[in-house]
Amino acid sequence: MSEISNHQANWSNRLKETFGPTIELEDEDGTTSVFDLTAEFVVGDQSYAVLLNVDEDRDEYDILRVVTSAEGELELVTIDDDEEWENIAELYDEMTFPHDIDV
Repeated sequence: MSEISNHQANWSNRLKETFGPTIELEDEDGTTSVFDLTAEFVVGDQSYAVLLNVDEDRDEYDILRVVTSAEGELELVTIDDDEEWENIAELYDEMTFPHDIDV
């Protein structure tokens, strides 16, 4: 994935409309964690969700891909490609904390 500017992204709220402001996710070990749905945005035809684990005392967020299953259900999947994750994380930072060049 190439560099993405915040002008190519649009805020979204499909997950929040479907599930509300918090989401429970189960990991591969069967452990369930609760996340605040911090933000959602779309880049091209791909949607992303920004989640913050409510059970942890850290301010680090997780970014997951939002996909539609064969049954038409919204699902969250891990971004396995490191370059894509870095680009999307930088994009989210840019969208959330834009750099003001007039400072």
